[in-house]
Amino acid sequence: MNAHTSSFSGDGAAPPPDVIQVSGIVKQFPGVRSLDDVSFGVRCGEIHALVGENGAGKSTLMKVLAGAYLPDEGALCFDGRPVAWKSPADAKAHGVHIIYQELVLFPQSSVAQNIFAGIEPRTRLGTIDHRAMNERAAKLLHELGVQLDPRERVGALSVASQQMVEIAKAMASEIRVLILDEPTAVIAGKEVQLLFERLRVLRARGVAIIYISHRLDEIFELCDRVTVMKDGRKIGTQPVSETTRAELVRMMVGREMKDIYPPKPTLPPGGTVLMKVEGLHVGNRVFDASLSVRAGEIVGLAGMVGSGRTELASGVFGALPARGTVEVRGTRHTRMTPAAAIRLGLGFVTEDRKTEGLLMYLNVAQNVTATTLRRVSRFGLLRRKEERTAGADAIREYGIAGARPAGSVATLSGGNQQKVLISRWVRVCTSVLILDEPTRGVDIGAKAEIYRLMRELTNRGLGILMISSELQEVIGMSNRVLVMREGRIAGEVSGQQMTEHDIMALATGGTQLTQTGGAHAYAH
Repeated sequence: MNAHTSSFSGDGAAPPPDVIQVSGIVKQFPGVRSLDDVSFGVRCGEIHALVGENGAGKSTLMKVLAGAYLPDEGALCFDGRPVAWKSPADAKAHGVHIIYQELVLFPQSSVAQNIFAGIEPRTRLGTIDHRAMNERAAKLLHELGVQLDPRERVGALSVASQQMVEIAKAMASEIRVLILDEPTAVIAGKEVQLLFERLRVLRARGVAIIYISHRLDEIFELCDRVTVMKDGRKIGTQPVSETTRAELVRMMVGREMKDIYPPKPTLPPGGTVLMKVEGLHVGNRVFDASLSVRAGEIVGLAGMVGSGRTELASGVFGALPARGTVEVRGTRHTRMTPAAAIRLGLGFVTEDRKTEGLLMYLNVAQNVTATTLRRVSRFGLLRRKEERTAGADAIREYGIAGARPAGSVATLSGGNQQKVLISRWVRVCTSVLILDEPTRGVDIGAKAEIYRLMRELTNRGLGILMISSELQEVIGMSNRVLVMREGRIAGEVSGQQMTEHDIMALATGGTQLTQTGGAHAYAH
């Protein structure tokens, strides 16, 4: 069975009927038609991907299926019979469960208490039977193949383990349909594979799974069918085995895959070196790393999760203690700090924009000016008018959709939040901008916008050091790619013909490198 072969596939066998189905659904909000005549269904024992840009209507459709929204028009059927959910609890009672990107758990309570919240087993005296609850929780976790102590506090678990608790919570009652909204947005590597394994187990048991994701690679690895939405309408549904990444992109954004990445300019040999790193060691995670970034150049930093990419970037910027030298426009530092990095013209857009980047409790203008408060202050007093003007300029220049200078940054889409962060750092960045997973959790249209911004910045003479786990992104945007393995830079890939094979060979310790790709392994 391949990565996206469902349990119902067979020679000439008719697929099972839809467990849950909507027909001609319309949902309107003031001034917005979020769903426009949408028909959609998911079958027993399949993983059905739902993709589209932000604002395409995916979340609204899922909330209709899960009973959070009532449709204005159209019909909802469950097990072939018309239904009208009275509430999310009503849908859940019928076996329809949704796991949102922001997990809904009680961090101070135990795993078992979260799994059985509201349905706790009781003793004959009516009190909670903690022993039975822990035993049942252990059994559910065992069925999922997860090794967790039911008595452990949920707040102490990793995000991946918390997701498993959410799935076990759904399994504690009848589960017929499971909806997951961007489940890999905050996990990576082995944690993603663990999630996929658990979802395949549920699929084999006949659960209908709806999987929302911006990561197209996951769709092809995991899912059976895929439905594309755009502007509140369904564009089409296809078996994953009968479509391509390029076709999905065209359906989602109306552009060909090749048009997503801006053209790479031809850089003159021996260009100005903006930043040079030599012999950098970062704790026990990065060893003897050396690299350079030239004006107008995007240098990709690739490698497996845990290879030391983020730690290297943090060491260069001074966010982690490091030994070695960082030279920016001729000024050398052996003990870099973030304050020194900013003075030298470096910027750092971190991987986790919500907890390490944005100030979620402040507005857009306040986030844009966070690194340049002196420019919007006088005699130590903040000038609100200057702050609002800076925010408005950033919104206009970077195309931050749906934003106002005084508006909340927390309500913006992932792509627009990322633009706010980039605009903040460009205000101080005069040399090299470090971008760690710049398009994580954003839709394909927003990715294209961020790629355009990156190319505009390099056209102005900046250099960019970009960390990315998406190899197509690395190849599509980078002039050169440095590949890390086990804390060391294993080699470099460059040229117009660099391939995913070249990068993976270096990342995994392989030796077969294509001659046309300009791949060079480094000896250690």
